[in-house]
Amino acid sequence: MSRSDNYSRRFDEDVQQNEHNTCPECGGRVTTNTRETVCDDCGLVMEEQRIDPGPEWREFPDQETRERTGAPRTAARHDRGLSTEISANWKADGQLSDQKRRQLNRLRREHRRSKHRSKREKNQMHGIFEVRHVADKLDLGDEIQEQACQLFRTAQGEDLLRGRSIESFGAAAVYAVVRVNGLPRTESELADAARCTAEAFRNAYHVLNRELDLPAAPQRPRQYIPQFASAVEAPEGVRISAVELAESAAEQGLSNGQRPSGFAAACLLVAANRVGVQVTQTDLAAIADVSPMTIRKQRDRIRTELGAEA
Repeated sequence: MSRSDNYSRRFDEDVQQNEHNTCPECGGRVTTNTRETVCDDCGLVMEEQRIDPGPEWREFPDQETRERTGAPRTAARHDRGLSTEISANWKADGQLSDQKRRQLNRLRREHRRSKHRSKREKNQMHGIFEVRHVADKLDLGDEIQEQACQLFRTAQGEDLLRGRSIESFGAAAVYAVVRVNGLPRTESELADAARCTAEAFRNAYHVLNRELDLPAAPQRPRQYIPQFASAVEAPEGVRISAVELAESAAEQGLSNGQRPSGFAAACLLVAANRVGVQVTQTDLAAIADVSPMTIRKQRDRIRTELGAEA
């Protein structure tokens, strides 16, 4: 075998000769490699930048999944999680020259400014950040955050934020999602977690509920009892008895028109008094965000109507 034959065979293993295609210009031989299809005689490029339809990951037998597609899109970020970040590595800054460090600072500043192209996008980013702040403070899950962020986007799209604070609508979106999912959270808890006044928060929630016609089901007293029982460290038997009292009261309509948190606290107080567990009205009133007089009033109604004597 001659040296030239060996050279022609081993020059490029990826090159393939197209036997059925010829050059449209000179009729010469056409070859295809991993990047382009070209005529060997005249050099005409007929196709380039071919798309590889195969997987982009490498195969490793010790891994369950080989995909490297990144995190999924999420409504909990104003850009759906598709943005990039220029991180600040302060340890590396000490190894950079002053000119390079100033250049990186300018890049970070311009990158932050380019995240929102308009005032509307800037408000949306601020509102979503507020939603995440309130949800994190109340230890709500990622699903609640996603729904609340999407609700905030809808409210902004309906132009409900005009003339109102972004912080109030962020907290109102979280409370609306909590109500729709039937989670036991009081207005006072949301108002305390929000960075706005309680009046602004309640007004924003009423606007959301009225304009968007939210499918918020009425809250029931029994939903609050586990939370209140855990807060006052009541035994399991007291919690079960309080739930039974709340269900019996709901069947007879005693809790209709009453504040659910206050009625739940009264049921817990009656159940605790039955077995001699010390639970103070002041502690329950603080947890339920009602006055001790409200709890005493509901306690007397439960004892009279249901015969639940202490």
